[in-house]
Amino acid sequence: MALRPYWKGYLKLSLVTCPVNMTPATSESEKVRFHTLNKDTGNRVVSQYIDSVTGKPVKDENEAKGYARGENDYVILTDDDLDNVALDTVKTIDIEKFAPADSIEWIYLEKPHYLMPDDAVGNEAFAVIRDAMKADKVVGISKLVIGRREKAVVLEPRDEGIVLWSLRFGDEVRPEENYFEDIDDDADPDLIPLVQKLIKQKTKRWSPDMVSDPIQESLLELIEEKKKALKPKKSIKSKKADEVEPKSNVVNIMDALRKSVSAELKNRKAG
Repeated sequence: MALRPYWKGYLKLSLVTCPVNMTPATSESEKVRFHTLNKDTGNRVVSQYIDSVTGKPVKDENEAKGYARGENDYVILTDDDLDNVALDTVKTIDIEKFAPADSIEWIYLEKPHYLMPDDAVGNEAFAVIRDAMKADKVVGISKLVIGRREKAVVLEPRDEGIVLWSLRFGDEVRPEENYFEDIDDDADPDLIPLVQKLIKQKTKRWSPDMVSDPIQESLLELIEEKKKALKPKKSIKSKKADEVEPKSNVVNIMDALRKSVSAELKNRKAG
C-alpha cells in the first residue's frame, strides 16, 4: 500500500514540466519507539521550552529561531521571516545539469526518495525524462528545499520511476586522506590468497536479511510478553484535513521538447 506523499510539486526540464509527488524510500516507523513516562503514575512526561533566564514556560506563539552573533546576542527570525525567504525550489525540481551515473561517489548520497508522476496527464513527460536519462546513462542534478534548507539532489532513473537522493554538501564530507594516509599500504602477499578464499566462502547474493536487527527482534519479543499481562487499551486516531493539491501545469511534451531543442541550438549559434 502506497504511503501518503511527503512532498508535491513539479519536475521541470527546460520547457517540459509535469506534476510529481515524492515519498521517502526508507522508513524507521517499524522500529520500536518508547515514550518517556512517570514511573510512579504511568503518565506520559510532557516536554516544553523554558526561558533560560526567567525559568517560565514559553508559549508556542512566542517561539522564534535565533542566529547567534555573539554571546547572549541573537538575530531573531520568526516563522513569517523564514517563509518570506521561500525559493522556487520549494515546489519545483528544475534539472539544471546532468552527470554520468557512475561519477557520483556514494559518500555524497544522503537520503533516498521515490519520485513519481502525480497524475495520468503528466505520465508521458515524466517517462520521457526518465527514459532519456536511462538511455544516456546519466543522472540529473538539481536543488530542492527539504526541511527549510535547500539541498542539492540527484535524480536516478530506476525501473518505472525515479529515485531522488538528497546530497551532502562538499564541506560536509571529510577528506578521506586525512584519515587513511598513515595506514600501512604493504599487505603480506602470501596472506591475500587465504583471505580471498575466506571471502569466496562467505560470499552470497545480497539480501535484506543480511542486515536484520537482532535487538529489534528481542525488544518485540519482550514487549509481546509484557502485553500478555496487560489489558489492551483502545486508541483514538484523529483524522487530518486533506492537503490542497497543486494545479496541473503540464505542457504538450512534443512541443516542449521541440522548443527546448530549438532554444539550445539558438544559444549555441549565438555563442
